[in-house]
Amino acid sequence: MKVKNTGRAAATIALVTTLGLAGCSTSEEPTGETGDQSGGGEASTTLTVWVDAERVDSLQGAADDYAEKTGVAVDLVGKDTADIKDDFIQQVPTGEGPDIAMGAHDWLGEFSTNGVVAPLEMGDSAGDYLDVAIDAATYDGNVYMLPYAVENIAVLRNTELVPEQPADFADMIAKGQDAGLDHPFVVEQGAEGNPYHLYPFQTAFGAPVFGTTDAGYDATDLQLGSEGGEQFAAWLGEQGAAGHLNTDIDGDIAKQRFLDGDAAFWLTGPWNVAAATDAGIDVAIDTVPSPTGEPASPFAGVKGFFLSSESENKVAASDFLLNYLGTEEAQLALFEAGNILPALSTAAETASSDEIIAGFAEVGAESVPMPAIPEMGSVWQYWGIAEAEIINGADPAERWSKLVADVEGAIG
Repeated sequence: MKVKNTGRAAATIALVTTLGLAGCSTSEEPTGETGDQSGGGEASTTLTVWVDAERVDSLQGAADDYAEKTGVAVDLVGKDTADIKDDFIQQVPTGEGPDIAMGAHDWLGEFSTNGVVAPLEMGDSAGDYLDVAIDAATYDGNVYMLPYAVENIAVLRNTELVPEQPADFADMIAKGQDAGLDHPFVVEQGAEGNPYHLYPFQTAFGAPVFGTTDAGYDATDLQLGSEGGEQFAAWLGEQGAAGHLNTDIDGDIAKQRFLDGDAAFWLTGPWNVAAATDAGIDVAIDTVPSPTGEPASPFAGVKGFFLSSESENKVAASDFLLNYLGTEEAQLALFEAGNILPALSTAAETASSDEIIAGFAEVGAESVPMPAIPEMGSVWQYWGIAEAEIINGADPAERWSKLVADVEGAIG
């Protein structure tokens, strides 16, 4: 989406007017220049933006363009992604944090609880983004994140072993066995399970974790204990007994089996595609095969930028987010750095000229945002262990019922 010049001019007028009142960022010495303040001197400011260190170069063009157009400098601070969330929560209340921080949408629960993020006024521009991206960026009815990438899992298929996409889960197993494979399908699990990777199958049974309202996920509507949840648990037990799901298979083992040609299907994310193509495997990206006939919807993880609630330059920061990082040019630059589907629809369409990206985008159209509400932590605490025990032979009904009780008790 290219911002019209008239819109950018209006934003700049509002920016200059507001900066005359707002002062400068608390985190950096100002370097940019704006119009006169009431004291008659030159006002100056700098927007400080924390980003993944590997994506600084991707954003430099947008930062330079913004500084040239507005006189407001943008200081891109490269940080270890593992440090951004906690540092943001700790520093924003002290006035030492950035104006903007890059991060993941599932941080929103903690950010909101700690009061460190401000909502974005996206207006009609929200319609320029993939629906799942805006849904993920929305918390308690407000958009708090400018999304730039959407990531989900899908099935990688070795086309030499199985040329045609299977119709459903049973057909996938049958096609792999017809190809002479004892265990045609692999998915990362491990001793403590991995419900993130199994969630598409759970949704196919009509058993989301939480229900939803117009404001987003509803923590009071836990749906794990639904009839669909019980049916999914029974299916888990069956797949464990058949050997199609195995807690001895962790991420490394799943990868190696696919690379060695011992498995034709691998349920994983775009982060593993390069390993397969580098190994010379002709890979196709398939939708997650449903065990029920209903869509198997994986979680979507959305990445974006948050506006600090304590920024003294909210108008400038919002302008930079919406009118510069929200352009097709900026979103494609981020795509080229990470090879993850852009959140902006026009950029996503451009990126989907790549068949692999297009395949993940097709699966992503059925995806649902990973819940960002704080109560989700109580689900993760018990969920994987319960699934692993069912796969390993525990009574599905009893063990799933205990999972539901444990989560309900933790949520309170």
